[in-house]
Amino acid sequence: MKEIYSRRSIRKYTDQPVDQEHIQQMLRAAMYAPSAGNEKPWHFIIIRDRNKLNTITSFHPHTQMLKESPVAIVACADISNVKYDGAFWIQDMSAAVQNILLQGEALGLGTCWCGVYPKEEFVLKVSQILNLPEHIIPVAIIAVGHPAEERQVQERYKPDRVHHEVW
Repeated sequence: MKEIYSRRSIRKYTDQPVDQEHIQQMLRAAMYAPSAGNEKPWHFIIIRDRNKLNTITSFHPHTQMLKESPVAIVACADISNVKYDGAFWIQDMSAAVQNILLQGEALGLGTCWCGVYPKEEFVLKVSQILNLPEHIIPVAIIAVGHPAEERQVQERYKPDRVHHEVW
């Protein structure tokens, strides 16, 4: 799958709107992520409102690309009915976010994963802006748009990071 190797974090976007069909395809990919015990804790909030996007950039220093991106997807976890004492929902959510990034790349869109959880300040402020119930945890904000930059892909495979049987 070439998207695994070509995907890069994009931080500059054109002002071209993102088609709702593309957002739906990205969310469909997210919901096909693996999930421990088939828990599927994910919920997604689509933000196109410029004021909300800009407000997020005022307190979260790593989201400045939201000033240019026409849309953001906020990946949230519903922890009200988690299995396994809540041990795996963050892994489920991370897999869903990765699928969003890869589907965005396949569609020719740029994306950037901005972490929210576990930083309490970010979780609280995003929850307030989006009026989230207590059992819904914002995990990540994904900026989405048509790229206004090209980022070079460099080889990332490092054989010295691979160990067999023991360290």
